[in-house]
Amino acid sequence: MRSLFLIALFCTAFAFCRSASAQSVDSSDPQTLVKTVTQQVLNEVRTRAIEPSDIPRIMDIVNRDILPYIDFEHTTQLALGRYWRTATPAQQQQLVQQFRTLLIHLYSGALAQLRPDQQIEYPPMRFSPTDTDTVVRTIALTNAQPIEIDYRLRKTPQGWRVYDLNVVGAWLVQTYRQQFGETIQQSGIDGLLRFLTQRNEQLASGKQ
Repeated sequence: MRSLFLIALFCTAFAFCRSASAQSVDSSDPQTLVKTVTQQVLNEVRTRAIEPSDIPRIMDIVNRDILPYIDFEHTTQLALGRYWRTATPAQQQQLVQQFRTLLIHLYSGALAQLRPDQQIEYPPMRFSPTDTDTVVRTIALTNAQPIEIDYRLRKTPQGWRVYDLNVVGAWLVQTYRQQFGETIQQSGIDGLLRFLTQRNEQLASGKQ
């Protein structure tokens, strides 16, 4: 659970930026995209602290600004694995919506805990213009030991988009694939949809 929290925390750091800034971010280079948007969120937090109790503002920020850079549909497909093909188009649409809502709730909770003095390092990366899938490594400097956060991105017609994250060895997609697979084996696709819906309702009401 702590790994998932860290994933949510640093995914939020990447995803949070103002709409006006989002239009000017260069998404043609994966590392530039990650670095630019991360710096924007850190600048924003330093300018105006985010109050944990200001849920409407937090949710508004996440809903408005996270979507341009996260490929939720691809993330959902990977998290479902082979079960994605067994879902009907209507179920697939609901799965993407519910999984996206779940991640947004996690992002929202983490957003309020970003520190104004957070420092991020960006190790050099090997990247070819012909690559269509890559990993951008970053290192978050903390009071304890540094934490490595890897962003997995793929090239789309709209530019590079994040679809998976790895924090201290825990890839988001892999973690949820195991959980989703167990739920589907027990109660099918509809059972997974019920689980996601109920979990989102709990998070919306303030329950963890």
